[in-house]
Amino acid sequence: MSDRSLEQTVSALIQQEGLPDAYAETVEKTILPLADRICALHDTQKQPIVVGIHGAQGTGKSTLTLFLREILLRHRNRATANFSLDDIYLTRAEREDLAQRVHPLFRTRGVPGTHDVALGQEVLHRLRSAGPEDATAIPAFDKSRDDRVPPEDWPVFVGRAEVILLEGWCLDARPAKASALVEPINRLESDEDPEGVWRRHVNDQLKGEYRQFFDEIDCLVMLKAPSMECVLEWRRLQEKKLAKKIRNAPEKGGASGGAQDLRIMTDEEVGRFVMHYERVPRSCLAEMPGRADVLINVAEDHSLGLPKFRKS
Repeated sequence: MSDRSLEQTVSALIQQEGLPDAYAETVEKTILPLADRICALHDTQKQPIVVGIHGAQGTGKSTLTLFLREILLRHRNRATANFSLDDIYLTRAEREDLAQRVHPLFRTRGVPGTHDVALGQEVLHRLRSAGPEDATAIPAFDKSRDDRVPPEDWPVFVGRAEVILLEGWCLDARPAKASALVEPINRLESDEDPEGVWRRHVNDQLKGEYRQFFDEIDCLVMLKAPSMECVLEWRRLQEKKLAKKIRNAPEKGGASGGAQDLRIMTDEEVGRFVMHYERVPRSCLAEMPGRADVLINVAEDHSLGLPKFRKS
């Protein structure tokens, strides 16, 4: 990188995120070319664009989104907003209602059907149509409480966004054929969804308002994991790192406790957790690489390959 100011931004972000210094090479070879492609698309369309960033758990979606936002905003002069599908999860009360009406597995957030897609559409509309002084509140979700952050505490974006980065693990997923839903693909489905009610409802969501929401995407970026088995191993390692962090954290007093009160999942519990998200990512790994506008392969060590741009 020849731009000293850009180098400083990248270095600060690497330090902030606890990334290895070598990530600067990833920025130069993968993220900067992607940022420039996004700018070219914005210049061509001459209106706000939505860039969708798809990737299974552990592929680095949030990190990529952070670096892209800061580079576009600070060094490419593009007003850039971002939010995640995670930010528009249904509230815990809404998921409890869904669990009672449709299937108990909907208590667990994550799968299509557990997002407030109408809220996401509204946020996109406001970001694209805002005036120079208009403020758009961006939803936020508190995973530690498993509930949406109160609206008064949502971050605010001022003005009209020129680029909107939207990321999520099931972003732009396509519904499966009915025949593909007949047989369960893991123990969770066979034991807790033997009649297929849950997985059919999830699949139906991808045909309706989710499809309309995903159609807002102007450029689809796929971070492609090596395999679902790799995603499971990444999630287990993430849990082990969290356990180590908690063991090393100082005890905190008070009734609410601190890091020591966080619950760590066993390998078996992690396996069950990931089963909730297995069907859709497996399908995406098979069919999305051929249609993504930008394909970035993620290695087992989490490193990002060079971006492959689909020819228009």
